[in-house]
Formats: sequence, C-alpha cells, structure tokens
Amino acid sequence: MSSSYSRLVTTAATAATLVAGLLIIIKLVAWFYTGSASMLASLTDSLLDISASLINLMAIRYALAPPDEEHRFGHGKAESLAGLAQSAFICGSALFLLFNGVAHLLNPAPVANAATGIGVTLFSLALTGLLLLYQRYVIRKTRSLAIQADQLHYRADLLLNLAVLLAIMLSGWGWYRADGLFAVLIGGYILAGALRIGYDSVQMLLDRRLPDEEQKRIIECCLAVEGVQGLHALRTRRSGRTRFIQLHLELDDHLPLVRAHRIADTAERTLRQQFADADIIIHMDPVSVVPFGSRSESK
Repeated sequence: MSSSYSRLVTTAATAATLVAGLLIIIKLVAWFYTGSASMLASLTDSLLDISASLINLMAIRYALAPPDEEHRFGHGKAESLAGLAQSAFICGSALFLLFNGVAHLLNPAPVANAATGIGVTLFSLALTGLLLLYQRYVIRKTRSLAIQADQLHYRADLLLNLAVLLAIMLSGWGWYRADGLFAVLIGGYILAGALRIGYDSVQMLLDRRLPDEEQKRIIECCLAVEGVQGLHALRTRRSGRTRFIQLHLELDDHLPLVRAHRIADTAERTLRQQFADADIIIHMDPVSVVPFGSRSESK
C-alpha cells in the first residue's frame, strides 16, 4: 500500500508539472497571435499551475520520506503545507482573472486570429481532460490532499479553456464583452475552490479527527473482537498518507496479561485490514476501573 501510494502521487504530480509546462508554451503562442483577454487569463492560470505543481512535487517527495530521529511521526504534514501553498497561488490567480475580466468588460475589444485561438484551446481541453482523469483515479486510491489541490488547478483550467473557446466564438459574432465576462465567472469559481482547499489543509495541520465513517469503522472493528467489552478515549488524526489511531480497550478484570495482549493484537490486525498504513496504539484497561461517563462505546 505504501509503495503504491508513493508511486501514484509522485506520478500524478510529475504528470501535472509536464502538462502545465506544455500548456504554457502553446498558450503563450496563442495569446501572441490573438490578444484575447481570456487566453491571457488561461496563460496566467497555467503559469501559476506549474509553480504550484513544482511546489507540490517537492512537498510530496519530502512527505513520502520515512520517519527519522527528528521527525518520529514522519513528514506527512508537508503534503498539507503544499495544499495550503497551492491555495494561496490559486487565490492570486483567481484575483488576477477577476481584475482582468472586469477591465475587458469595461473596455471590450474583438479577438484577432480566432482560428489559432480555437485550435490551441481544443488541444488544451484534450490534454487537460486526460490529466484530470488520471488525477481522479489517484485521488480515489490515495485521498491525497496535495493531489486534490492540484486537480483543482486543472479542473479550473478545463473550465477556463471552455470559457476561452466560447469567448472567442462569441467575439467573432460581435459579442465582445463575452471575453471579459467568462474570465470573471471562472475567476470566481477558482477563488471558491481555493478557499475550500485552504480550509481543508489548515484542518489537517490542526489534527482534525478522521471522518465519522472511518471513526465508526474503527469502533466496529474493535467491538467485533472476541473478549473486547468496550472502548473509550478514541483519538484519531491524519498526516499525509498515515492515519494515527489511539484507543483504550475495555477487557475483563481477570484476564491474564498474555490473553489481554493477544486480544489487543487481534484488534490491531483487524484495524490494519481496514487502514493498512495506520499508526496504531492500543491501551488495555480492566473494565471495572473505567468510569462509566468516559465510555464511548461498549457491547
């Protein structure tokens, strides 16, 4: 699971960087020939994309490094920091698009060499669409926050390319304000997504607990183990690919220590079947010493 996670997120980050570099080249040429505000907005977005993707790639490589003497819990939070940095990049991109779009709404102008702009935009749509499909697959397999943030760039880029295509076509039909209008609409969409990614990154850095569904699975796994009478003091968080799970099992007062240890080992193995990369700490308590009010779950 760990090697699969590493391979998937690294490949996705590298692919995003390469795609952004290629898109910058072709959009720069297209903007030079068309002078389109929407094309300039798309070019600017790609410039920020490659900056964020490079940061993402470096952060992911650091986050995947194994624990060391100074970082005993690993380096997974570098992934959340990358998500936060990308959120800032995307916000800057969105604000630029909004200002640029408003300027072209106030001073509309026709788009030159529309055929060149349309051809470049169609190529950008196809390339971005393929990247998004792969990123979606990686996110489904890894739930990487850094790749989710990266995907937002390119989902916005896909919509922006569609907007550029429509803007160039409408401008050719005399609707000159379409160029600026679409830049404003996409800028608002990007800004909303960036704020959401930033919020999620901050929550992970603040050690927000695992989602309710995962908490429920943890409780169900432990209570299904023979000999477990209940559990309490469940504490969870996530850092990069690693989930941290700590809990107290409630066992019969008269169990021998060896038997209690075997029950705890069984509970840990059961949890690892659900959360392969988890860091798990289980404490064993005699059920009689557990205050009733502290019990979170029991059979």
